[in-house]
Amino acid sequence: MFAKPVRGRTTADAEGDVVVLLIGMRINHFWAVHQWLPVMVAMPRMLRELARDRGRGLLGHVLLTASPRTFYVVQYWESKEKLYAYAASPDMFHHRVWALINRREREGKVRGHVGLWHEAYVVPEGSYESIYADMPAFGLAAAHGQVPVERRGRAAEDRFAHRSAKAAQDAN
Repeated sequence: MFAKPVRGRTTADAEGDVVVLLIGMRINHFWAVHQWLPVMVAMPRMLRELARDRGRGLLGHVLLTASPRTFYVVQYWESKEKLYAYAASPDMFHHRVWALINRREREGKVRGHVGLWHEAYVVPEGSYESIYADMPAFGLAAAHGQVPVERRGRAAEDRFAHRSAKAAQDAN
């Protein structure tokens, strides 16, 4: 169940652009459990749905908390197109949940008991780097693979400068 740490320093084996989605919720009123609990349990259901169909494009995720009332997920995707396709797919749970939220908002039934947010980023190659010391694959490395840090450079500036074979070929 628990991942074994990889000794030494490693880095993520990401190639090309990296797509990151931060998505979360904030409990505004703890007493309104009937409002925020369904939101809280929706995310694990979506993650299970995506885990059953790797072709949808979710490469990995990390569940986090920012405070006793704020929870979020860092997600790593194959592409922004696959992220959009999942979000808009009428046969996926996200689409049904978002339609319900929008309908409740139009009907004036949203009471501000729970806040929702997301931020999506496409990080171009050469604009990200990572290092892990005595860690199992985590975050970007869990999504894209983990390699010895020497493959990308011991210094952050070297890892930022790393280019995939495709990027190096396109530059020539």
